[in-house]
Amino acid sequence: MKRTGTRFRPRLARNDYDVIIIGSGIGGLTTAALLAKLGKRVCVLEQHYTAGGYTHSYEREGYEWDVGVHYIGEVHKPWSTIRRVFDVISDGQLQWAPMDAHYDRIVIGEQTYDYVAGREEFKAEMRRHFPDEGVALDRYVDLLSEVSAKVPRFFAGQAMPRSVGVLYSKLRRLWLPDYFFKTTREVLEGLTSNQQLIGVLTAQWGDYGLPPAEAAFVMHAMVAKHYITGGNYPVGGASKMAQTIIPVIEAAGGHVFTYAGVDKVLVENGRAVGVRLQKDAVEIRAPQIVSCAGLVPTYTRLLEPQVAERYGLLTQLPKAKLSAATLCLYAGFKGSAAELKLPKTNYWVYPTHDHDYNVSSFMAGQNPAMPLIYISFPSAKDPAWDAQYPNKATVEIVAPTQPEWFAKWKGTTWGKRGADYDAFKVELTAQLLETLYQHQPQLRGALDFCELGTPLSTEWFQWSEQGEIYGIDHTVERFEQHWIHPQTPIKGLYLTGADTVTAGVGGALMAGVLTASRLLGWRGYQVGKLLKSWKPTTSGQGAVAVES
Repeated sequence: MKRTGTRFRPRLARNDYDVIIIGSGIGGLTTAALLAKLGKRVCVLEQHYTAGGYTHSYEREGYEWDVGVHYIGEVHKPWSTIRRVFDVISDGQLQWAPMDAHYDRIVIGEQTYDYVAGREEFKAEMRRHFPDEGVALDRYVDLLSEVSAKVPRFFAGQAMPRSVGVLYSKLRRLWLPDYFFKTTREVLEGLTSNQQLIGVLTAQWGDYGLPPAEAAFVMHAMVAKHYITGGNYPVGGASKMAQTIIPVIEAAGGHVFTYAGVDKVLVENGRAVGVRLQKDAVEIRAPQIVSCAGLVPTYTRLLEPQVAERYGLLTQLPKAKLSAATLCLYAGFKGSAAELKLPKTNYWVYPTHDHDYNVSSFMAGQNPAMPLIYISFPSAKDPAWDAQYPNKATVEIVAPTQPEWFAKWKGTTWGKRGADYDAFKVELTAQLLETLYQHQPQLRGALDFCELGTPLSTEWFQWSEQGEIYGIDHTVERFEQHWIHPQTPIKGLYLTGADTVTAGVGGALMAGVLTASRLLGWRGYQVGKLLKSWKPTTSGQGAVAVES
């Protein structure tokens, strides 16, 4: 097994932490590293055997797969915000490798479309398929940039004190364009009546989990803009994220502990004062507690029911709908990525252009066709792969599923769910592999190992409610839940991670920045100052923070 972090032992824990963070997803690690850079001693507690949340990697049978870092946008630009944050929290040690110029390939029925890196290149490729839609394409790409420029104003309330931030979020309709408060379908149908084009432009909906009639356009636009200049992959694999961030936390006297599941947040006299671990009821205390475990698990599982009720934390939760659950097939093949001719391009495979119908009919049990099958080739994306895993290659296949399919095994132990569960997984695995072979036929006969993760696996390892991979859904209504804020009504208790901003590595990363700012109170400006003082390099290494 590939492990990152230190296995928890009571004797290793300190009694003078400034902050305790529950969960080592990228939001938690970002918050911890930024605070560490500013002199805080932080303890990160992870229930899994390895740190990183959805950015961790795992090994099996001599292969390694990432579990959520399929590609990252904009980090190839040394001046971009996301690159700057990654550089600061990793001391410039995290490197990136570009994917193919056609980073996403969209397969809809028998038709294929490429997403090509670069605004003009993207539009040119789309015009090749839709020659009469030039005006709509120009306006669409301009809209992506407009949203990106205004997103800081959209989320500014998350860095403010809770009472001010909630009011700010309620009033932001007054100074933001109306497309920030519409669905993706509403906005795109205002640009074009071509439903095939809408289907192609929204083909990355799997990156945030909702088809165009349900997804908030602001969520779609952030994702599309994030990738429009190309995709990148961490050199050395996804686990390099935690591996390069943890030393920054430790250098300030902090720890990142694994096998350290938290049972409850301790609340005394109206203030969060520490946590009690699941194992041996060990208690660790600190003046500030941060949960990166997700909004719903935090309020329903980490707090005593009477505490959650006293602060009204359960009243609004029904409005926070959980996101999609998925299957993920991890496959290993004999032969290098080069020998097997594997691309650095992601494949998005759909039955038709109508994503809304594909999803609704599948979820209603009216259509057996999976509404989306996503295929990624991590060993081809990572230039350091062959040195560590010669003559091997990996593929990951992700598809939406229904948690109800697995309800009868809910609560069972991972790896011990019985023959009928294993048989069902074999059936689903065959379906996913057949889709892979349709697009990469040279892989037939080269399969060496495969393992299917289900929503139950996600619940077990990621501590989710029903296998959801994106926390709460990114509907228009989700962004109208003004009560969702990094600072909770309980003094000393904060949230970080995707649920406080948006889904994805980039969203959770920025949530970490905002939560760190909020934790520092009136000194929150120091986070921005730290990020601005960083001097990037084009190599991805060697940048330094300039003390002022």
